[in-house]
Amino acid sequence: MNDNQIITSFVVRCALINVDNETMKKQWRIKISHVQGENEVVVTDLEDAVQFMKRVIEE
Repeated sequence: MNDNQIITSFVVRCALINVDNETMKKQWRIKISHVQGENEVVVTDLEDAVQFMKRVIEE
């Protein structure tokens, strides 16, 4: 293991907020917290969550 290793951690919480009775499609509230930077974002789409994490690690 490299002593100069950089670690970036995220906490991802997914909460079901609605289910469409007709289509049974689920709507999620996804909260992503960047542990080291203490940044948080709330989205409803997994792709948006991934984009947030990509932005943080590419800084």
